[in-house]
Amino acid sequence: MNLRRLTLSQKRAFLGVAFIAPWLLGFVFLFATPLVQSIRFSFSELKVAPGGYSLDFIGLKNFTDALSVDPNYNRILTESLTEMAWNVPMILFFSLFTAVMLNSKFRGRSIARAIFFLPVILASGAVAAAQSSGLIQLTGSSEVAQELGLAQNGFDPLMLAFMLSDAGMPTIFIEYIIDAVQRIYEIISSSGVQILIFLAALQSVPVTMYEVAKMEGATPYETFWKITFPMVSPLILTNIIYTIIDSFTESQLTRTIYTTAFQAQNFGLSAAMSWIYTIVISLILVVVGVLVSRKVFYYN
Repeated sequence: MNLRRLTLSQKRAFLGVAFIAPWLLGFVFLFATPLVQSIRFSFSELKVAPGGYSLDFIGLKNFTDALSVDPNYNRILTESLTEMAWNVPMILFFSLFTAVMLNSKFRGRSIARAIFFLPVILASGAVAAAQSSGLIQLTGSSEVAQELGLAQNGFDPLMLAFMLSDAGMPTIFIEYIIDAVQRIYEIISSSGVQILIFLAALQSVPVTMYEVAKMEGATPYETFWKITFPMVSPLILTNIIYTIIDSFTESQLTRTIYTTAFQAQNFGLSAAMSWIYTIVISLILVVVGVLVSRKVFYYN
């Protein structure tokens, strides 16, 4: 293919296909077959047979059992959705605030960025697997950090609650802020990728916009809401979608699906639980995507 003879739109289309090619190849050769098998399992009863397994089609029984017979699935699904709705705004606000702070120029900015990403690295699956296999031994961990946080006497939740209450803030917001402060390590551990995405968005904002705003006498508050926030709004949608999906990777719902399959040996019920979870998350993502995309500003 001669790229010189292609139009600009054709070149962009070609680059787009080349960009998604690794994911597409991985999906076709690694993910498509298990996906089809999980659909078959969800509508069947799996029985272990000599040399493999057999599937007996039972229709929607696994789905009805998950929703009406299993005593825990509905409760765990509801709790997971509630926890997701509680955590996503908290993580997004902290990520954007931290990215704006780390994007500003000050001494030791590189060290500050490294400090914010250390909990993400230590909480990663690779480090956890290496530690569990004995390849490395960490003297510090999230549990140690939480114990240190509980042991410190510099933060008094009751004092903060009184201060916010005297400022006239509603009780629900007071509880939300106090919960965020008490779970700061968990929030930092869940915000690394989002901070990185926001940093990339902030660094792509044309500097001339800030120069013009400064010449016009705009305050930092006005500059943020009139320039910074609209320019990073497309990445806010990206981070919302990523955070919603990431919130279920280590949730109680995921562990329930895993134990149903590999401990209870009920693969059909586990597959049905997985697809109910997938459908619910897909609906949430569609609704959130439609609502948020209406407020997104795209700079051309």
